[in-house]
Amino acid sequence: MKLLSVTVPCYNSQDYMRHCVETLLQGGDDIEIILVDDGSTKDDTPAICDRYAQQYPEIVRAIHQENGGHGEGVNQGLRNAQGMYYKVVDSDDWLNEDALQRVLTKLRELSQGEEPLDMMVCNYVYEHVAEGISKVVRYTDVFPEGKVFTWADLGHWKPSEYLLMHSVIYRTQMLRDCGLELPKHTFYVDNIFVYQPLPQVKSIYYMNEDLYRYFIGRDDQSVNEQVMIKRVDQQLRVTRIMLDFYSYDTLRSFEPKLGTYMLRYLSMMMMISSIFLIMSEEPENLEKKDKLWKDLKAKDPAMYKKLHYRALSIAGTFPGKGGRKLSVGLYHIAQKIYKFN
Repeated sequence: MKLLSVTVPCYNSQDYMRHCVETLLQGGDDIEIILVDDGSTKDDTPAICDRYAQQYPEIVRAIHQENGGHGEGVNQGLRNAQGMYYKVVDSDDWLNEDALQRVLTKLRELSQGEEPLDMMVCNYVYEHVAEGISKVVRYTDVFPEGKVFTWADLGHWKPSEYLLMHSVIYRTQMLRDCGLELPKHTFYVDNIFVYQPLPQVKSIYYMNEDLYRYFIGRDDQSVNEQVMIKRVDQQLRVTRIMLDFYSYDTLRSFEPKLGTYMLRYLSMMMMISSIFLIMSEEPENLEKKDKLWKDLKAKDPAMYKKLHYRALSIAGTFPGKGGRKLSVGLYHIAQKIYKFN
């Protein structure tokens, strides 16, 4: 069995995917690289995937599928993964090669214990290539170092320290057991990837390593602000899906620190959906924002009360035209501080 399966969803990625794959290859025989060509038609992506698979048959596998979106690429990788652990790396991102070696060494050590580790967390780095700026997101205030721990051992989460797909490595079988399957043809499903499985995670290890390099700056990138405004319905869809996973009472039944974190994550999703529906300046989207909150209030009043209070306190749902303008202004201030897109 391979130690780590890394899935790279690829869609018309010829201009940058080679850099990604070359960094992953430094993992050697411990790693399995699954290149999922998501129905690319505009460039040489399918052929590049096949060439890597032919050149490194013991490490790289190429899978070609009809276009299903990023989430289906992740699903396809998970269905085919043979590694004990599973990670996703987007084709325009890459891993730090030295950090990868240290992470694999620790994973190998932890995999030999009596109980397998469920989740490893590492730092990630926002790489604003055009601006020449890097910003590291660390979890040193949240997680203890040098030991396996549980949710009860969490410290204090800062607003910039939410788990992203970039920061997690999951045990493969745990993901399968929890029934993770991301929706097709939908952006922003990485939020589901780092939310739905969390109650199944019983053991965690944090490495203070700047492993994942997250490229920021392409105009067509999904986190580009104008792109997010255009795709606001997909952000809204993901938020609604996440609200359906666990009721407020269910979240309250989890270990308290885990339940609190998951509520905070939901409040962030509600805030982001609200902000971008406002930023679109379309009357119908303002109605969608109101309906999002009204539907939650009707379905789960306790969840609504908790999330509405939190979102209001961080500028997600101020009422009126002036309130909406203030909300967007505060969002842009946070954007400048945390450099998240």
